[in-house]
Amino acid sequence: MSDILKNHDELGNVFVQVQDDLRQLRRSLVRVTVQSNGETVDIQALDTAIRRTECVIRRREEQYLNTVNKQVLILPGIEDIQKQKTQISKWTVMHKRFGIQLPDLRQRSGTSVSNCRETDRQAGMRTDRRDGMRNDRQEGVRTDRRDGVRTDRRDGLVLFQGSSAVIPVSISNLSFTILEGHHQPCAQTSVTASSTAVCRLLRDYAVPTARVHGTRLVELVQVGLCSERLISVLENREEVWELVQRPGQRYRGEGGVEAAATHIQSYWRCHVARASYLLHRRRRWAVGTIAISWLMHTQLGRVRGSLQESRRTHLENYRIRAQYLSANWKHIQSSRRTIIHIPSLGYSQSQRFSLKGFDILQNVQMGRLCDVRDDNVEVIYVSPVRLGDDLFQYYSHLIGLFQGAAVEPRDAAGPRVGTSTQAPMSKRFTILIPDALEDFPTHNMCLSSLLKYSPRTLRRIRHLIQGKQAYVVGGVTHVDDLAVADELEVPLLGPEPAVAQLYSTKSGGRRVFSSAGVAVPPGQWDVYSLQQLHEALARLMTNHILVRRWLFKMDSEMCGRGTAYCDVSHLRCFTWAQQVYSLRGPEMWRKAWAQESVLVKYLEEVPEWLARYARPVRPSCYPSWTCFLDTFLRHGGVVEAYPPSDSVTCLTVDLFLQPDGKVTMLSCGDQLHGPSDLETVGSSVPQNSVTPEDLYSVCLRVGRACLSRCITGHVSLDLATFLDPVTLDQQLWAIDLDLGYSNQLALTQLMLGTTGGSLDCRTSRLEVPLTSREANSVSSQLPTVASRYAVLGNRLLHTNLSMVHYSVFFQMCKAQGIGFDIKEKQGTVFALHDSFERHSLGMVTICEDLQGALMAYVRNLSVIHQEISTPNMQGETNFKDLIREIEGVLGLTVQNKAQPTTEEDKMAVSLPGLN
Repeated sequence: MSDILKNHDELGNVFVQVQDDLRQLRRSLVRVTVQSNGETVDIQALDTAIRRTECVIRRREEQYLNTVNKQVLILPGIEDIQKQKTQISKWTVMHKRFGIQLPDLRQRSGTSVSNCRETDRQAGMRTDRRDGMRNDRQEGVRTDRRDGVRTDRRDGLVLFQGSSAVIPVSISNLSFTILEGHHQPCAQTSVTASSTAVCRLLRDYAVPTARVHGTRLVELVQVGLCSERLISVLENREEVWELVQRPGQRYRGEGGVEAAATHIQSYWRCHVARASYLLHRRRRWAVGTIAISWLMHTQLGRVRGSLQESRRTHLENYRIRAQYLSANWKHIQSSRRTIIHIPSLGYSQSQRFSLKGFDILQNVQMGRLCDVRDDNVEVIYVSPVRLGDDLFQYYSHLIGLFQGAAVEPRDAAGPRVGTSTQAPMSKRFTILIPDALEDFPTHNMCLSSLLKYSPRTLRRIRHLIQGKQAYVVGGVTHVDDLAVADELEVPLLGPEPAVAQLYSTKSGGRRVFSSAGVAVPPGQWDVYSLQQLHEALARLMTNHILVRRWLFKMDSEMCGRGTAYCDVSHLRCFTWAQQVYSLRGPEMWRKAWAQESVLVKYLEEVPEWLARYARPVRPSCYPSWTCFLDTFLRHGGVVEAYPPSDSVTCLTVDLFLQPDGKVTMLSCGDQLHGPSDLETVGSSVPQNSVTPEDLYSVCLRVGRACLSRCITGHVSLDLATFLDPVTLDQQLWAIDLDLGYSNQLALTQLMLGTTGGSLDCRTSRLEVPLTSREANSVSSQLPTVASRYAVLGNRLLHTNLSMVHYSVFFQMCKAQGIGFDIKEKQGTVFALHDSFERHSLGMVTICEDLQGALMAYVRNLSVIHQEISTPNMQGETNFKDLIREIEGVLGLTVQNKAQPTTEEDKMAVSLPGLN
């Protein structure tokens, strides 16, 4: 078997050797040179003979391969497997060494001879071409085919091969000149075919003269043709390239008009297509935008519709439950009930974001827990801040003291209710925190909105009030108060949100006062334009020429934040106007002709006067008059007179408008002011500035006017009293109306719970019961009750308080003698607001007389400030302003001890005014 393979390998070597010899013979034909006389050797016949010989040998090779493929080989034994693998691999060795095609073992025996011949012929041609090129490279010959022309460069000769002949030409004779894109007549015709592209390029760009370098042209043919390379074969290529690069040069040459037309048309078609595409893209974008906007609009419309329907349902249910509350109020007040206190401040979003510490500001009314003084009442208090164990323990201990200090509870109308066999007071209140409190940390949402999104807290409240009479007492009414009340299925004790929003403004309050027939400061409400402001102010200043200060109050603000003032004394014509008024007298001044000259002068000076001298009360909220005026005109407001007196007392009265139509006074106190006379930080209870009968008459009329407008629940009324400078009669003006539970009322409830006393606003008396042991130790003629006075501070601010924990704070107060005497029913009680920041707190001092209560309050503030402050760290506080205010009041109380000599002095003594 090995001998057969060996013979076949020798025959294959013969075929390969013959084919190599034939290729070498054909390759040697190119070395034949042209005769000197121009005659050429006829090598076509020799080339044809060689090709025929190659075909015969290729056919013999095919027959040989077919014979080898059809031979039957004997398989080797098992022990010769490794040898078999080595022998079979000889086929691969033959292919690599001799170029013989490997036998195709997958061929079928029925394959036609013609197909095999055609396949082998093509393979042979490919092999021949590859072998020829390889041999050419080995012999230093470069062969290229460009545009049907084969160029071989070898031994200093250049051959241009056509279809049947190869013509050798020396490259030293190829440099020539091209004029106007055409060869010179003397140019050799043998290079015309290669320089056609160069000529065409020169004609296209109208190049007048070009000199072609022969060597570069031959090299260019080998690497390929392009415009840059074509120009590189020129000897004056810089000049030609500069000419070719000229704009529009292509359109000056051959076919330039057609090229320009083609170029213009292509650009125009591109422009039209791009414009069409851009228009289509804009339309698609517009369609998408419109579609998305429409979807959003429809979605928002559905959401708005759903919200409107939900709110309409809440409002209808609120009205139904309000009717039930009105019809059954007496029964509810005399039976066991649960009061759900939600101290929510439903201000607008802009107001909530402008208030610093809004969550703590909502929690300054923890005195609402003291409603458990009534044995029939259980309290659920929803806190807007997280409270620590220290606050829970404090209020539990404080309310636990009420049990021994309380007398039999009385309802708002006076009769005794309930029994003393109810559960302890400390067990009848629950403090809950909305579970959504941490979900909206930056939204400054009001408490009712947080509770609305707190399902677990709502379920807890429903569980606590199940089967009991219950109602909600809110703060500043918000639409979410209705949602919470509807979710709990209990009535809301308060006005509708729209009604509350209308009449809680400064303009709305003046409407209520006007309908009630009570005196109000001269002024104009619903001011929305600058011209209206100037005209109204000039007219008011002319009619009330004795008023020295005018106030500007925003409708939407509260707590004195949106108030500005301007003094008339800064007017240039002030002295002249006073002289005119003195000459004509009060009676004649009421006529229009007497005021005309002053009115015209005021109209001229008021704009400049306001711009230069008007000042906001709270520079931290509105730093300048321009900023204040912009907001004032945008939201509307009131212009009104400040009382024309040096001694003005402001007082606050808390009214309870019962659903059955009765008006009750719950608290009344003289205001204590802060940095200015327009900021309230506390009060002294009971009030001692107005005759109780006159005060009750005014409050009753205002309360009935509110009830006629469907305003129920808690209402706070601000009044100002002073002596008229002309008649010397006491005047009482209604200046503000707040719809909601006030801070003064919360501290009043804390005071009454601590002392177990009662506040009769119709007589302005605070009475506390004496213990039975004290009553037996003295003469039986002593009364069983004693009179007390209290000073309330609703929000005392001091940043250094945050560095002292409450346990340390109370130890400090105990060491300084600050505390409450349960037996004497006098001393100091604190209202804590939060467990973490601890910047603010409330304080109540109770004493036998007003002077003692004021002095105790000042002493407490001074001691606390000294204990928590150092000379280098005073902190931000309102303690000092309040101390100065109370010291001024104390000076007046000392003067009150002097015996008045005239009726005017008596009237002045009865007014411990706050200046």
